[in-house]
Amino acid sequence: MAQSIGPYLRENWQRFSNKPGGKWLFSRIIGFTVPYTGSIAANVVFLEPGHGKISLRERRKISNHLRSVHAIALANLSEMVTGLTLLNSLPDDTRGILTSMQIHYHKKARGLLTAECVCDIPENNAETEMQVSGEIKDEVGEVVASATATWRIGPEK
Repeated sequence: MAQSIGPYLRENWQRFSNKPGGKWLFSRIIGFTVPYTGSIAANVVFLEPGHGKISLRERRKISNHLRSVHAIALANLSEMVTGLTLLNSLPDDTRGILTSMQIHYHKKARGLLTAECVCDIPENNAETEMQVSGEIKDEVGEVVASATATWRIGPEK
């Protein structure tokens, strides 16, 4: 059987993050594993159980007609930060899947963006739903978007 997602993420983050180019490589592995998430080419900056940060640089490929980051790219980034943070926090033999997400756009997203999530760490793999929140801020620290994602967690099948 394949390794559980929580231990897999923790092991690989520890393996790559402290090496030159390791965070970039870890981010590309995530993007390869989850191709749609990889389409925005975000970079994992920090990841530990219960806390994650991901950066995204504005560029034409993810822009809208208003010359700012597209709303769906921001939703993708929100799913990525809430998902990686929660999944990295899961105990062995636990799975998680996004069941809903609500996102609010506060202002145009431009420049270097940082998405951050802090969440509770599940104590066991009992079937439950967890709401996980994340914020995306611009370079001056203003919130450009905030999201609440509902993740169903439970024992691996």
